[in-house]
Amino acid sequence: MNTGSDGPGWIAMADDGENSERPLGSRAPEFIKARRALHLSWQVGVFVVGLAVVVAGVIMLPLPGPGWLVIFGGMAIWATEFVWAQLVLRWTKRKVTEATQRALDPKVRRRNIILTTVGLVIVAVLVGVYVWKFGIEMPWNIKE
Repeated sequence: MNTGSDGPGWIAMADDGENSERPLGSRAPEFIKARRALHLSWQVGVFVVGLAVVVAGVIMLPLPGPGWLVIFGGMAIWATEFVWAQLVLRWTKRKVTEATQRALDPKVRRRNIILTTVGLVIVAVLVGVYVWKFGIEMPWNIKE
């Protein structure tokens, strides 16, 4: 962790109430960072693996599967090596925490419950009108 210096590469994580600081940058082992060619190939490998995971997550968005979870997993892989991915994940974590706090507000919860109930009533009325007008007929049994 930090030894007291606040030089470049350190960002305070005070936004979530902690005073801990985490370094930005590569988390590759020191023997890899010491050799430029090895470190560059390490970064390429991390990028390719992260890209494969993110692409799999994007494919899962319209298909069955945990698309967003896989995308964030790919971002976490990138964040082990790239500062921009670390900053994106920190921003995302902050926004999710803020949204969670807003969602737990009793006024917001009450509003969401009311809106959901109104939406369900509207859908039920529309389905009822459709069934009353056309009856229940399975699509494969419709004869034109």
